[in-house]
Amino acid sequence: MNLSNAEEQLMNLIWEKHKVFMKDILEAYPEPKPASTTIATLLKRLQDKGAIAFEVFGNSREYYPLIEKNNYFSKKVQVMIKDFFNGSPAQFASFFTQETDLDTEELEALKKIIEDQLKSQQP
Repeated sequence: MNLSNAEEQLMNLIWEKHKVFMKDILEAYPEPKPASTTIATLLKRLQDKGAIAFEVFGNSREYYPLIEKNNYFSKKVQVMIKDFFNGSPAQFASFFTQETDLDTEELEALKKIIEDQLKSQQP
């Protein structure tokens, strides 16, 4: 599933809140807030893509996610690694560590994550 930047922004809000009404969405957007018709269009596109669903309460709809944030971004990163880093997670990791200006503490934290992952894969 491929979402536009605007759809991702809205999904992040829905993932954060878990369940939201249109008024909650409008309140959560930073200034300048998009028109309610714009949000309605984005919600419809997300429904059509199978990313969200809703329950009806009177005249209102309460929207909730059908996909998990981690699953969505995991697939997105896998596609990015395939398309931009010749399918090599190592090339991606190298680029990430060099281009994000990580400090020593952050690099040590990444090192620990990798070491823990290696330990968990040992028989």
